[in-house]
Formats: sequence, C-alpha cells, structure tokens
Amino acid sequence: MLRLEYKPYTLNFKFIAGTSRGIMKTREVWFLRVWDTSSLGVFGIGEVAPLNGLSADPIDRIPQRLRQLISEIADYKTPTSAPEVYALAKTIAFQFPAIRMGLEMAFLDLMERGIRQWFNSPFLQHKMQIKTNGLVWMGDEIFMRDQIEEKMALGFDCVKLKIGALDFEKELKLVSYLRKISPKIIIRLDANGAFEPQKALDKLNQLSEFNIHSIEQPIQKGQWEAMNVLCQSSKIPIALDEELIGIEQDVGKKALLDSIKPAYIILKPSLLGGFMESNQWINFAEDRNIGWWVTSALESNIGLNAITQFVAQYPNLSHQGLGTGALYHNNFASRASLTDLKMTYTETDFDELPFEN
Repeated sequence: MLRLEYKPYTLNFKFIAGTSRGIMKTREVWFLRVWDTSSLGVFGIGEVAPLNGLSADPIDRIPQRLRQLISEIADYKTPTSAPEVYALAKTIAFQFPAIRMGLEMAFLDLMERGIRQWFNSPFLQHKMQIKTNGLVWMGDEIFMRDQIEEKMALGFDCVKLKIGALDFEKELKLVSYLRKISPKIIIRLDANGAFEPQKALDKLNQLSEFNIHSIEQPIQKGQWEAMNVLCQSSKIPIALDEELIGIEQDVGKKALLDSIKPAYIILKPSLLGGFMESNQWINFAEDRNIGWWVTSALESNIGLNAITQFVAQYPNLSHQGLGTGALYHNNFASRASLTDLKMTYTETDFDELPFEN
C-alpha cells in the first residue's frame, strides 16, 4: 500500500533577489516522501516548488491539497514504469502543476529504489557536464554592476541579465558595460514581461546594438498577436517563458508556437506541470525548429538535481539556467552541483534530505 507525507520548508536567500515582478528574501517549497509499505526503508523524494507571482498554482491551497493527497494515495497502484508515473501525476488537476511535478519526482525516484537517480544518461556516469549561464539579478545599478564583474571574474562565457525594473537608460549602460568588458560573451536578457507593447520594439532595437543572444518575455503573456509582431520584427531573437505557463492541452501548445513563432522557449518543469509536460513542449518546439533551454524555478538542490538529470537526456545542449543551487543559506547537499561553472554529478556518496529516517 502506498503512503505519502509532506514537509513544508523555507529557503532563505543569501541576498535580496530582484526581478521586474518584485523582490524575494525567502522561497517556500514542500517536500514529498512516498513509499510502499511492502518495501520498508525504500522511499522516493519529490519537491513541490511553485513560484509566487508566476505559477498557475493557487499557492495558499497547496497544503490543503497535499493533505487530501495523503488519503488519496492509498488507492493508487505503485507505478512500475515512467508512463504509469506520468498517468498517476495527471490525476492531479492541472491547476496544481507544481504538485504534479513533485509527484513525478517522488514516484520516479521510488521506481528506482530511492537512489535519487531520476533519469539515466552519461551525466550520471560522470561522462558529461552541462554548461550554465551566470545570472545577474535585478537591483540598483551598483549592485548589478558588481554582479557583472563577479561573473566575469568567475569566467562565465554566458550571462543572463534581469532587466525591466530600472530606468531603461541605466539598463542600456549596464548592457553596454558588459559588452565592453567582454566582447565575446553570450548575453541573454530577461525582461519578465516588463516592456509596454507599444514601446517594446524601440527598446529591443536599442539593445540590439550590443549583440544580444536573446531576450525572454519582453511583454506580458497573453498578447499573442503583439508578441508575434515582435518576433518577426525584432533584431534580437525572442524567447517565451511565462507565456508557456498554464497551457495544458497539446492543441494549445501547438497553437501558441504556431501563432507567435518564437526563436526559443524556456522551460521550467515545476511551473509547467512536470517532466512529461516539458518533454511535450520540447518535441513541439523541435518539430518547428524552435530552440529551447531549461531553467530552474529556484528549487532547492533536491529539485535542481532531478531537473538537471532530466536535461542531461538531450543531446547538443546550449547553456542552461541551472546554476542556482548556491542562492540559499539553508540548501541541501546534492550530488548534482556547479563545478567549474558546469553542472556536474559528483562522487559524493549521498544526497542530503529534508526528512528524518
């Protein structure tokens, strides 16, 4: 018989993390542990990590839904294959994509006897590493410049800047500064929907002078026609991020990609409903020659480990947004960690877990 327990956990940022949507000092997540009473001592771990202000999840209702799930889980059959895991997760309403993700994680782990190896790939055999981009958080001009200099000193060859909250002239100066001190670095920008549609193209044209790789979500989601115009007119390739959140049906995914025609899509499995949903987005994007990469939704190292293993299944990876494990004072030790600016599966013989034995 299946059993489930959950544990809320507050992650504490090492600094005030800012985007155009606001600032974060803490991050609330819920960890899941599932087990079959016929195999005592073997359990799977999952992480439910909605992001306030961005997730589709009604976050205030997550504890109630998890309490309901404790009683419901006894009626489930222990899955023995990935398709069975995904089918089980889909019994959770799509309005709770983060819970779907947490269940997928937990049952995929249980299926592999709880060894925290969710997806087999050369990554687990220490035969590959995954390139990451450095992330420059929103803040005042001095704070952002300090972060740029730190990323340069560390040796990142791809950096993403959060923009859209400062005066635009100041942001232009910051981008110009980065390009001046590092002529060859790959620059990605993320506006988090901050630009007004009628002013966005002019801003994109000004930013294009600095050889920008891409910009994520220049305007608010839900404006497909305006976003399509930007995708066709902008000198900077546009990536969709928030735009993907909340779209469950395959027909809706295809319609979005066919209507907007972006250059890239950005995948956050915790916000999209899990690994199966993310894989569907990847398949539809590749069918249309749309590029993609995966970023964390600021999960703990437990969720980040699973997401990194998911990404490692795919060939010819570009820089991924997975180097977020050092954001918190109270994160967990993990075998998947950032080494020499790349996600690496280390020889450490354990992953630190949030549950007691």
